[in-house]
Amino acid sequence: MVETALVDWSRMQFALTAGYHWLFVPLTLGLAVIMATMESIYVATGDEFWKRTAKFWMKIFAINFAVGIATGIILEFEFGTNWSNYSWFVGDIFGAPLAIEGIFAFFMEATFFAVMFFGWEKVSKRFHLAATWLTGIGAAISAVWILVANSWMQNPVGMEFNPDTVRHEMVDFWALVLNPVAISKFFHSVFSGWMTGAIFVIGISCWYLIKGRERRFALSSIRVAAIVGIFGTLAVMFSGDSSGVHAAKYQPMKLAAAEGLEDGGPRAPFSIVPGVEIPGMLSILATHDIDGYVPGINNILDGYTTPEGERMLSADEKIERGKVALEAFATYRELKESDPEAAALARQTLDENIEYFGYGYIDSKEELVPPVPLVYWAFRTMVYLGGFLLMLMFVVLWAERRKRLADMRWLLWVALLSIPLVYIAGQAGWIVAEVGRQPWVIDGLLPVKAAVSSVSVAAVQTTFWLFVAIFTLFLVIEIRIMIKAIKQGPNIEIE
Repeated sequence: MVETALVDWSRMQFALTAGYHWLFVPLTLGLAVIMATMESIYVATGDEFWKRTAKFWMKIFAINFAVGIATGIILEFEFGTNWSNYSWFVGDIFGAPLAIEGIFAFFMEATFFAVMFFGWEKVSKRFHLAATWLTGIGAAISAVWILVANSWMQNPVGMEFNPDTVRHEMVDFWALVLNPVAISKFFHSVFSGWMTGAIFVIGISCWYLIKGRERRFALSSIRVAAIVGIFGTLAVMFSGDSSGVHAAKYQPMKLAAAEGLEDGGPRAPFSIVPGVEIPGMLSILATHDIDGYVPGINNILDGYTTPEGERMLSADEKIERGKVALEAFATYRELKESDPEAAALARQTLDENIEYFGYGYIDSKEELVPPVPLVYWAFRTMVYLGGFLLMLMFVVLWAERRKRLADMRWLLWVALLSIPLVYIAGQAGWIVAEVGRQPWVIDGLLPVKAAVSSVSVAAVQTTFWLFVAIFTLFLVIEIRIMIKAIKQGPNIEIE
């Protein structure tokens, strides 16, 4: 078995890359909708003000888009460099959506981005508007395929194991695409991008009001962004509800960790903070039934029986069956040429226990519990910040419509200083999704310690710190370029 340090450093490197990448993706998704809405108003009204407003936010979009591509490319390469066993084991499945994303969605984005950014005076207004919307749609389609791949890691479907090639092979492409986890995750992630873009635009626009600049531009941008953001945040809440139901069904340990629920049952409580609970609320969220049964960490480890009478195996039983599967697999590989009859029996044993194949790599049931405090607080950070930001957008929109916002300096500062909060909420959500399913890289199928590449710890450490330097440089450069563009402003008016 690989050494723990290699697994830990490989995980940290991937978390670093993914975390930096997700700083850029949501703003791309959100700004795409906001600037396309502004350009739609321009085409509908003919008011040049809206054209200049859309062009300004398009400039910010372009800066963010470019840096996001760089981090995304590095992220995909890490599957081959740091997680080669994973790539070999499930590459036939995982690679398909990523290939579609690269071939179709990325080229769609790149093509229409060029028309959108450079084609203002070269194509008709309606064609340019179509290019702007298609750039945003391309970004969303790109997210579809990436999230399909990620959701398969959360709920593996549509495949079967081939012991001759030692690979899981896709047998149902549409099961992969229509995975219920993928559908919920897509809407949750994309609409969270709308919220990110909205808070960003509102915060920057409030800075202009604080400085007494670009009044009409700032108030108009706030109005559009707040409407987009409120809709997006409400959609995030709705999709989050379905994500909770799916977690209860497919990843009960993640749900138990997110709630710090040691012993579950019917009428399971929702923990607001440690020691403060709402009785029955977790059962409602997880099953849409106040009497619904929600297992806790101990129930999952020790085994339990559902109210419908289905017996769920204990962790020790799953580990035992996993080791039987591994032994049968080794026997089959060894005897398939020399003793076909014995190999066939081994293959039968393997097929009977294949569901628990990944558990054969687990040494003790304690490994199956993710870091509960981190997941618990990440979930609450996501939820509570999301609620605060939704309330903020409602208040800002109300003040703007009442023509009082420009005089409410305290609210302007709150909105400006809330920009980092929306990024913290997004990162917290991904911590819940990814750390909550540990120790699995593919839930219940392949643990992280069996997925890493056979490389030296020193090599991973070196590249980790190299990436820290490169990504931080990218981020600093982007922020400086954005600040310069924001200080320069749209220069639409002086009021």
